Amino acid sequence: MAALVLASVVFVGTHFLLSHPLRAPLAGRMGERLFQAFYSLVAAATFVPMIYFYGKIGREAPLWSAGDALWLLASLLMWFGSILFVGSFMRNPALPGARRPKGAPTGVFRITRHPMMWGFALWAIVHILVEATPKALVLDGAILFLALVGAAAQDRKKQGLMGERWHEWRAQTAFTPFAKGGAYPGTTAFVGGTLLFFLATWFHPLPAGFWRWIG
Repeated sequence: MAALVLASVVFVGTHFLLSHPLRAPLAGRMGERLFQAFYSLVAAATFVPMIYFYGKIGREAPLWSAGDALWLLASLLMWFGSILFVGSFMRNPALPGARRPKGAPTGVFRITRHPMMWGFALWAIVHILVEATPKALVLDGAILFLALVGAAAQDRKKQGLMGERWHEWRAQTAFTPFAKGGAYPGTTAFVGGTLLFFLATWFHPLPAGFWRWIG
């Protein structure tokens, strides 16, 4: 377990270092494209040990039992997370190289200004809920921490880079989903996210999503 904890700390720590204090100097020296490749390489190199040590721990007794009600809640959350994730690729001002936010928010950005981060966060929450093992708390907890704390840090960074325009964007959008009221995510995000959810749960190694009940 200690190795998994250490690998998780390294994974989260390198993400924060490369996303914030080290990003500007490294991107300035390497160029944006080469830096993005380096960032992806470091992310993969630190994620693989997490998965390795996670698997090496073997089977663990769950800390609580995930019954049908919890599985149903988890399935609905994962469906929603999939919609947010797919929608996050459409006019996302937080993506590298994206244009500054312009006009009123559309699609999933009417729900939250961090749809990708919340997609990852909900994925982590769902796996904690249904797996309920100590190793799941460590690995999925690391991803949950990275997603939500990273989203908050991204707000501060974008405020410094974009100034008043990001301030206006924050005023029009919510950090927490639906904090500014209900909104439709858009047809493309809804359909694409639904397809992603059903395909991912169909190919899941364990019966997951609504396939647990419909076969």
